[in-house]
Amino acid sequence: MSRVAVLTGAGISTDSGIPDYRGPQGVWTRNPGAASAFTFPTFATDAGARREFWELYANHVAWAAEPNAAHRALGSLADRLALRVLTQNIDGLHQKGGVPERKVLELHGSMHRTVCLGCSAVVPTSEVRSRVLAGEADPRCVSCGGILKLGVVLFGEYLDEVVLSQARAVAAASQLFLAVGSSLQVEPAASLCLTAVEHGATLVIVNNEPTPYDRFAAEVVDEPIGVAVPRICAELLAG
Repeated sequence: MSRVAVLTGAGISTDSGIPDYRGPQGVWTRNPGAASAFTFPTFATDAGARREFWELYANHVAWAAEPNAAHRALGSLADRLALRVLTQNIDGLHQKGGVPERKVLELHGSMHRTVCLGCSAVVPTSEVRSRVLAGEADPRCVSCGGILKLGVVLFGEYLDEVVLSQARAVAAASQLFLAVGSSLQVEPAASLCLTAVEHGATLVIVNNEPTPYDRFAAEVVDEPIGVAVPRICAELLAG
């Protein structure tokens, strides 16, 4: 199979030290109230929520994270197959692990970009993070004074329609669709599995918990992601 699409969720980055969201030790599992604090309406109107948000992300372990074996294995496919990665993650580890930027669609945005809600200016988050770490708890846009928001999709926001349309086209064109480390509970990203199957792709799910899409899969793999993904990639390269 030469056309491979890979949908990745938080589980692929746990071996890099980044906690997932809905697993047994996930962020939302351990603290269900945290999710409601990070809705877009709350972020846009509540300075306290914004301070909490920026404190969390300025000190997030993802800034120091490195790609793990699964990221690197997918990177090894990039020059050999028509690979596309559709990721729900915002950490940028796929690109750091060797997948070219043009082959990655970040469905939920990127923590490496920050956007102004006032003038729509986009700045590197590294600049904003430095300001937060220096004591600016609720950073504002230097151009217009507007609220700055991490370039990610918060609860209550829609996915970018252009990115989602591209992801659906990739899923529909794939011969093999791998869903890796995702609970497949967040729509519309999870429905890309069904889009792929309906257009003739073989669906393989790699996850240590059951998902709503398991019944559509040709195979469900519950071995560790850091073992399963390198094995699958090696098999694809071999044959």
